[in-house]
Amino acid sequence: MSGRKLWIVRAAVLAVSASFIALGIARGEHLEVLQKAAAVCLECIGLG
Repeated sequence: MSGRKLWIVRAAVLAVSASFIALGIARGEHLEVLQKAAAVCLECIGLG
């Protein structure tokens, strides 16, 4: 793959991933992930 095509593919992947991250933040998914992570941590150390 030539250098220009590789740059276009990388830019496209970056744009798609940034849009998915922004969509997840807009929907509040990061809060749900944090709650689940806290629950898993508390279960692992035996407090939950």
